[in-house]
Amino acid sequence: MAREISGTGRVTVFPLLHMWPDVWGVAAYATTGHFGTTAAVGYIPIADVPDMSLLDVGARHSGINADRSAHAEWVLCTAWSSRTVAKPGAWDLPSAKWALDWDARAEPKGNQGNMYGHSELYVGRFHFLSDETTTDDKGNTRILDDEVRMKQARELLPQIARR
Repeated sequence: MAREISGTGRVTVFPLLHMWPDVWGVAAYATTGHFGTTAAVGYIPIADVPDMSLLDVGARHSGINADRSAHAEWVLCTAWSSRTVAKPGAWDLPSAKWALDWDARAEPKGNQGNMYGHSELYVGRFHFLSDETTTDDKGNTRILDDEVRMKQARELLPQIARR
């Protein structure tokens, strides 16, 4: 069973070069929890684009002796910076329903464990949610993806990455 966190609120979506020199993806950043202390940063799944392990991307940028918290701090810095200084092609939604199927959780140690107002980070696969639901034959109900927003997010993939 997938581990999931979800919410409704501000979401920033931005292209991310995650494997030098030419492997691009699209990432999304949202917050949840009391006063937004939990950061959710995920990749938008795109056909023919490898899934991103965001903590691995952070590890490649954090130095050889860095620990998991430094990897989380790099991810938090990248996401927060993408929100405060928008990258070309990025967009910011003031209110969107979202879910993150998370595969890793980390806590920053810098700034007394509070990086950009976040005391914890979840990373994984990010989805925009619609208001529609479906029920399976066992009676389990789930919310459907907002396919329009997911398509728009996938279109942020830089043209150079589509070659």
